[in-house]
Amino acid sequence: MEALALRAPTAAPVAGRFGRHGGRYVPEPLIPACAEVEAAFTEAWADPGFRGELARLLSRYAGRPTPLTSASRLSAELGVTVLLKREDLAHTGSHKINNVLGQALLARRMGKRRLIAETGAGMHGVATATAGALLGLPVTVFMGERDVERQAHNVFRMRLLGAQVVPVRSGSRTLKDATSEAMRHWVGVTEDAYYCVGSVIGPHPYPWMVRELQAVIGQEARHQCAEQLSTGTPDQVVACVGGGSNAAGTFAGFVDTPARLVGVEAAGGASAARGEVGVLHGFQSLFLQDEQGQIREAHSVAAGLDYPGVGPEHAHLRDLGRAEYVTASDEEALAAAVRLARAEGIVPAIESAHALAWVVRAAGTAELPTGGSVLVTLSGRGDKDIPTLMTYLNDEETR
Repeated sequence: MEALALRAPTAAPVAGRFGRHGGRYVPEPLIPACAEVEAAFTEAWADPGFRGELARLLSRYAGRPTPLTSASRLSAELGVTVLLKREDLAHTGSHKINNVLGQALLARRMGKRRLIAETGAGMHGVATATAGALLGLPVTVFMGERDVERQAHNVFRMRLLGAQVVPVRSGSRTLKDATSEAMRHWVGVTEDAYYCVGSVIGPHPYPWMVRELQAVIGQEARHQCAEQLSTGTPDQVVACVGGGSNAAGTFAGFVDTPARLVGVEAAGGASAARGEVGVLHGFQSLFLQDEQGQIREAHSVAAGLDYPGVGPEHAHLRDLGRAEYVTASDEEALAAAVRLARAEGIVPAIESAHALAWVVRAAGTAELPTGGSVLVTLSGRGDKDIPTLMTYLNDEETR
């Protein structure tokens, strides 16, 4: 399939709200910075020149469109047609490059001289470091100390690309604390630096902007499904959800179709499935909270899903009943990653394997009836997770 022109821009949500969620809850010094980003993106996104430059980079640099792969052996095993949207084949190995190229171009247009980012699994950090190298912008990435240890492969990639990686030693030492530290740092450097948020989280305009930049996933997948499925549209569209950018981008292509939308969270970080309304990192949404309303730590074997909240648009889709949010355990995700590797020769990121795990569990039930079709977004590749998968397989062999 030839590269598609980027879809027509959608209007920003009024006051940055998706229903009761979203908004802009930031310290006073960041109000002008967020407003500056909103104005700049609104202008750029309506500019055919900006969108054309981004489309060219996505095609000639990032490798879009990514394929839609029919997982024939897995489909035969499960009794359902499984189609895989292969974001693992995009440059840098995940969907993160779609968003980062757009934001990095925006930063350059705004006259910013360096980029700030947070990262959990390291894929957003790698993508930001890549864009920084491409455009000549220095990059500083904040990453929880625990994630630095378990994602050493991606830490090296970031440093190889010239980025500075700052370990965050506070709190749980994971993505939540890396995001907090990045935002604190941004307060003092807004004139010089651009904060490149990695998911559909944060204060307005970030949840809307990141969804717009990731909507290319769903746009492509919809056209590809129309070519490959006799029904034109899959019965179900499934993606993993942490903050939720790959799912938001995928769902954007199908929200106006009859397809059932399913977001799969880590069982230890099920904010959309079991969270309560609260505020964190500049936006209102669903978060894991204790009886006093304090944010509880999330847990997942997948560092990219180790976040205690979900993007505000996901919370709104749940409120509307348009999307459903379910969970998969660490064990289910690891088993699904191994199963896909052995059935199809594809090693997915453990984050993506959560979506596969739900498909494996639901296939042949009322949730995913035999003979149906399901589109699964593989948000990233599993190179970074090899040490975890090695431990899992070794433990499995000794049981």
